[in-house]
Amino acid sequence: MCGFAGFANSSVTQDETAVIHKMMNTIRHRGPDSEGIYSDRAVTLGFRRLMIIDLSDDASQPMYNEDKSCVLVFNGEIYNYRELRIDLLEKGHVFVSHSDSEVIVHAYEEYGVDVLQKLRGMFAFAIWDRNTESLFIARDPFGIKPLYYTQNTKDQAFLFASEMKAFLPYPGFLKELNHDALKPFLTFQYSALDETFFKGVYKLQPGHYMVLQGGTLEVKRYSEPQFQQQADLSNLAKAVSAIQETVRESVNYHKISDVKVGSFLSGGIDSSYITALLRPDHTFTVGFQDYEGMFNETNLAQELSELLHIKNHRKLITADEFFERIPEIQYHMDEPHANLSSVPLYFLAELAGKHVTVVLSGEGADELFGGYVWYQKSAALKRYEKLPLQLRRGVRRLSKWLPANRITTFLVNAGQTVEERFIGQAKVFEEHEAVQLLQLAYHSGPSIQDITGRIYNKVQHYDDVSKMQYLDLHLWLPGDILLKADKMSMAHSLELRVPFLDKEVMKVASGLPPDLRVNAKDTKFALRLASKEAIPEQWANREKVGFPVPIRHWLKEEKVYERVKVIFEADWVEQFFNQKLLVRLLESHYTGQHNNARQIWTVYAFLIWYDQYFIER
Repeated sequence: MCGFAGFANSSVTQDETAVIHKMMNTIRHRGPDSEGIYSDRAVTLGFRRLMIIDLSDDASQPMYNEDKSCVLVFNGEIYNYRELRIDLLEKGHVFVSHSDSEVIVHAYEEYGVDVLQKLRGMFAFAIWDRNTESLFIARDPFGIKPLYYTQNTKDQAFLFASEMKAFLPYPGFLKELNHDALKPFLTFQYSALDETFFKGVYKLQPGHYMVLQGGTLEVKRYSEPQFQQQADLSNLAKAVSAIQETVRESVNYHKISDVKVGSFLSGGIDSSYITALLRPDHTFTVGFQDYEGMFNETNLAQELSELLHIKNHRKLITADEFFERIPEIQYHMDEPHANLSSVPLYFLAELAGKHVTVVLSGEGADELFGGYVWYQKSAALKRYEKLPLQLRRGVRRLSKWLPANRITTFLVNAGQTVEERFIGQAKVFEEHEAVQLLQLAYHSGPSIQDITGRIYNKVQHYDDVSKMQYLDLHLWLPGDILLKADKMSMAHSLELRVPFLDKEVMKVASGLPPDLRVNAKDTKFALRLASKEAIPEQWANREKVGFPVPIRHWLKEEKVYERVKVIFEADWVEQFFNQKLLVRLLESHYTGQHNNARQIWTVYAFLIWYDQYFIER
């Protein structure tokens, strides 16, 4: 895992290598081991290396084919590179290294854009093809590795990079806030648009590639996750066996490395299953000082590590540590990010980075195998949905006028289709609440239905569980889960690998009937049964906890309350928010009238990010 940046069609008057060097310095954390640069009259590429496979200088990038007509910069890992290398050797290609990156450039030379169908791994890369004078850029199907691009420059140059902060040193990059991003952020807690919080800067979407040739940029999709039931996986025993085989194979691929490999470990099934199959020398866990139970699973992780004869490293985070590192965390995230779990993940990566260079983690299992409680309909909802939708809609309209409680909330939600009520795993502010809090200049962002509707429209024939999983695979997973996994691990020069997010594992998961993913008995039903081959039943059956943070308790402590209040009352905050409403949110939580912790934190995360990128820097 590494980092890269580049630009094309540039008219900078400075030395191109000096410019790209400055750009690369901003993402040095992604690759502290070495730097490489390629530059000609058309394109300039920069690369920072974190040595993982083939530690020799021969594996340094930029990487070339035999005649140097193709130049590659690549971030990620290709797990089937050995098989591909054999195939390419038989076709006459000549290699100078044993790296996976060199396999990509030769495979592109052999197969062109069809190389993307042959890769099994996580990747974002760019190839400059000197023969066609075209720049080919691609991102893996799940969006495990990030890639950003822009032409929002004074000279209309095309910039691309692993992190957006690499654009800042480019002469003429126009650093502007995208006003449309803030309103949906307050609901989703992450940047949910294709265009980022920097105006004119875009994410290359998962499963897409783009070709820049001359002045024309063409973006195409090459892969998309689908749920399509396979007849042979309708049998529970066959489904469990298939899961065991493919997950075991994926873990074996993901442990390929020439450096030390460990694993993140909580008390849940996903990381426990991966750890038990991997059997690393080290596991890593964090919790929160002075909190037991749901805010501290370190004892469970230590217990499983002892059962597996693995050394467990753990850290307990204090409130002071948590808040002191927020500016640094928001800087590393590139965009404002309000998933609280990004903070303990930052400390977890810091802990692991002291002992290993690669870690395996359990991200993706919930989205593929149906692990979230939101996917599971309650018995009451199933009974209520037998009533005609129009009748339920009428009850919903009446219930919205009644005092909010458990019953009226149920009636409001149950009077909607899944497309109307489910936007993903996080919903902080209701849309009307966000509008009320924001100044008029920030009301123009797209609506929730604008964002989710284009995705739901593709899968109207799906069952409700598959619709929700499909939405999460396209929004929540790349926009939140994988983004924080990449940014928080790379902040500490640590490569994080996700064996569940493998295309062969996806084939099995997507082929399961919905009731083997989520049913009345459990979430991740088939996966839990499969995991019992490797972990004790109490771990396989444990309810999902996630990465909870005691923020609601901390915000009632005077020290934390005052820290947040100082930011909320700063003069520059008035350009975004109605400050009276903002402070009222904070006050009512501090005095115990309401639990506004998530709303307060979401606004706070944005303001700290803005301070980092538009005031401090």
